[in-house]
Amino acid sequence: MGALSPTHWLIVLAVLVLLFGAKKLPEMARSVGRSSRILKSEMRVLRDDDRPAGIEADAARTGDATAGATAPPAGEHRG
Repeated sequence: MGALSPTHWLIVLAVLVLLFGAKKLPEMARSVGRSSRILKSEMRVLRDDDRPAGIEADAARTGDATAGATAPPAGEHRG
């Protein structure tokens, strides 16, 4: 009763192909991938919104330019 064996996975795959057709499966996989990327970006925005606003204000008041600053994108050089 443990994990599914390769035979079980083949049966599941065969049922999916019979239900949805071979053309629909790649389209469904793409849409699931897009949805997960959208969900991840929305979760990142929510997490950033929950960050206390005092971090940036404290950095501006003390003149600490590195507090709350982000690293430059890869390939960019600070000069």
